Amino acid sequence: MIADVSKSNKIVVEKSTVPVKTAEAIEKILTHNSEGINFQILSNPEFLAEGTAIQDLFEPDRVLIGGRETPEGQKAIKALRDVYAHWVPVDRIICTNLWSAELSKLAANAFLAQRISSVNAMSALCEATGADVSQVSHAVGKDTRIGPKFLNASVGFGGSCFQKDILNLVYICECNGLPEVANYWKQVIKVNDYQKTRFVNRIVSSMFNTVSGKKIAILGFAFKKDTGDTRETPAIDVCKGLLGDKAMLSIYDPQVSEEQIQRDLSMNKFDWDHPVHLQPTSPSSMKQVSVVWDAYAATKDAHGICILTEWDEFKTLDYQKIYDNMQKPAFVFDGRNIVDVAKLREIGFIVYSIGKPLDEWLKDMPAVA
Repeated sequence: MIADVSKSNKIVVEKSTVPVKTAEAIEKILTHNSEGINFQILSNPEFLAEGTAIQDLFEPDRVLIGGRETPEGQKAIKALRDVYAHWVPVDRIICTNLWSAELSKLAANAFLAQRISSVNAMSALCEATGADVSQVSHAVGKDTRIGPKFLNASVGFGGSCFQKDILNLVYICECNGLPEVANYWKQVIKVNDYQKTRFVNRIVSSMFNTVSGKKIAILGFAFKKDTGDTRETPAIDVCKGLLGDKAMLSIYDPQVSEEQIQRDLSMNKFDWDHPVHLQPTSPSSMKQVSVVWDAYAATKDAHGICILTEWDEFKTLDYQKIYDNMQKPAFVFDGRNIVDVAKLREIGFIVYSIGKPLDEWLKDMPAVA
């Protein structure tokens, strides 16, 4: 379409995360349809994070521009750099070749996901040994070479990018005859899947080895707080695991609609990434799932609570009131390590917090089914 409507030379900028060498494909299509017009392709991946996107746009850590190492390519890079220079300090604008720019975006997401899987792998060891993953990650993060960010143990990472980008990286490695490198990055996803499975197994084994017919409150469905995005959220796999054992789920998330939750739980993995007309048209409503509009309704008469998104409001709930309205023994499974464990145990809850020393109740229960 660009080739059809272009009357003069153009700079085409690819923004979204794309497989490495996409720019080359765009270039070939445009060149073969150019009719004398010169096209320069630039790769300018965006590093916005959901929940802080506007701030990330105004004050980016870096802006990355990749282009051809020809005089025309360098001129195109300078044109885009001059646009960003209106509000971004020039030393934060990095100019590279095309492939470096495309690969840097995949590498950045892979490194971030790897950190989460690293701390989640440690969380399993912490539970087995009686260590506290928060203390371990705090101590590790004090090393300036490592730093404190992205070291929170959780039920697993989600979002539309991490898994997709790592699988993309794996594919590129395999295509280039690098199976060892591909397997290394695959392990990041395997640990993430293991963490979700481990969480479900911990719930089932704690509750007398079955959740069949029991009401379980799910607090939070989005993949992280301050967004309504549910793509690849760990909540989907946790809920499906519990539904597989015939649990009755009552779900509350302040930003996610009932329609979205029902759709997510009835779709196959990665269906969300297909064009809308290829997605299931009317997702079959799950009879074992009810979606409610506050945490107190979700937890009323429940046997257990799973916290799957770190929404701030979940830290300040009246847990005494919640406890009084639940079936006993009452369980809290904190997948985001946001509750005050000692306070909840004082109220009477049996609490499981990822990577924390286990409640006496849980010590005899195997974590893996």
